[in-house]
Amino acid sequence: MTGDEITLTIPRDASFHEVAHLVLGGVAARLNLSFESLDDLETALDAALERGAESSEVTVKLRITEGAIVARVGPFESASLRAELEKDPDESMSLRRVLDTVVDSYRLDPEGWLELTKSVERQEAAS
Repeated sequence: MTGDEITLTIPRDASFHEVAHLVLGGVAARLNLSFESLDDLETALDAALERGAESSEVTVKLRITEGAIVARVGPFESASLRAELEKDPDESMSLRRVLDTVVDSYRLDPEGWLELTKSVERQEAAS
């Protein structure tokens, strides 16, 4: 499955975030990812999906690379999201603080797509 990409477009309504979790969980199961890797990815995805935007839909693109899952989420209004990501982290639960904690890297491109990269640990398959 390495190199494959899954694209999911859902309404921005929070009740549809679970659909993104189901897709991510299916990928995690197929790759035999650790629970910790899946939980970190779901936390990062939720933090991104909670951010508002002008459109009524959000797209999540999952790409599996060697040793990592890359999720592209968007599009967002990039100026406000960039300001939130560049703000010095404090004690509040900001997007930057969450992403600094649960993913290996993130970046916001000029078109408003937030790219999240998480190195993944695979569990040994049970015999």
